[in-house]
Amino acid sequence: MNHNAKPRTLQRRISCLKSLSSFCLKERYMESDFMAGIQALKSDKNLPVYMSLEELQKLFRFLEKDERPLAYRNNVLFKLLATSGMRRQELVDLTWEQVNLDNQTIRVFGKGKKERLLPMHMIVVPLFHHYKEHLAEHQLHDTEPVFLNKNEEKMTPHGLHVIFKDILLKAGLPPKRFSLHYFCSTLFLYKCFYRPTEIECVFSLPLLLRVLYLY
Repeated sequence: MNHNAKPRTLQRRISCLKSLSSFCLKERYMESDFMAGIQALKSDKNLPVYMSLEELQKLFRFLEKDERPLAYRNNVLFKLLATSGMRRQELVDLTWEQVNLDNQTIRVFGKGKKERLLPMHMIVVPLFHHYKEHLAEHQLHDTEPVFLNKNEEKMTPHGLHVIFKDILLKAGLPPKRFSLHYFCSTLFLYKCFYRPTEIECVFSLPLLLRVLYLY
């Protein structure tokens, strides 16, 4: 028996023993529950892992220098994700009718079909203009997805996850350490990127609470 087992490991063992005890009682192999009164341990809660400013700058430098096919799409996509607070499902569902480059805003439909109007960060606006200019005309219809995969089809959340991990690896960052779930709120941690009046507009309350929990 490993006495240094983590709480999650002990939880699994306790759960197995409880199932065994329940089965033995049901089949009348024994008369009393040997697991009665034994409670599962509370598991450790891991704090979310965000990129440091240096790591974020390293990622951005790679995106800007990358010369592979679809590199410019990735540059726009991940800078938008890092600066907007959008969820990955909202990003892959984004269509051109939701993007207003004149007003520099993006209309997003989140969970429960709740609508949010997000201001575009100043580093993203020129990238979006350039990206749009280099797309084919049929890709710019209002109902067309803004970001397509290599087969020119709508991207999926899993596909976005795979691209993110690949870019982290090629940028010299540890892929296992970071997740898209927290990447979308990365720049909120660095006040140099936002004016105070923008914060409330960009981030929904649950996301704000999730980030502020770090402090």
